[in-house]
Amino acid sequence: MTTALEENAMGALENVIDPELGIDIVNLGLVYGVDVDEEGKAVVTMTLTAMGCPLAGHIEQDVKRALSDLPEIEEIQVNIVWNPPWSKDRMSRYAKIALGIPD
Repeated sequence: MTTALEENAMGALENVIDPELGIDIVNLGLVYGVDVDEEGKAVVTMTLTAMGCPLAGHIEQDVKRALSDLPEIEEIQVNIVWNPPWSKDRMSRYAKIALGIPD
């Protein structure tokens, strides 16, 4: 079950823009989930569009910066995973339209 805080965290992550594609990481389908415990520790499980992405560190810092704006969050951990692999199917309709990808 998703809590209101986890929904707020996902909303905050919509402000993190993939610098190569110019679309936020949520609409790109890069964020697989955000879990926040009672102590305010947020664990973001996400992927990148490709292994070896040179901007991984930049995106991770942007994720931490976006979530640090939420007063309930005390600690942030970003887990970058490769399984399940990202594909264009994970993108929102908005992202597909913005990038000119057929639905």
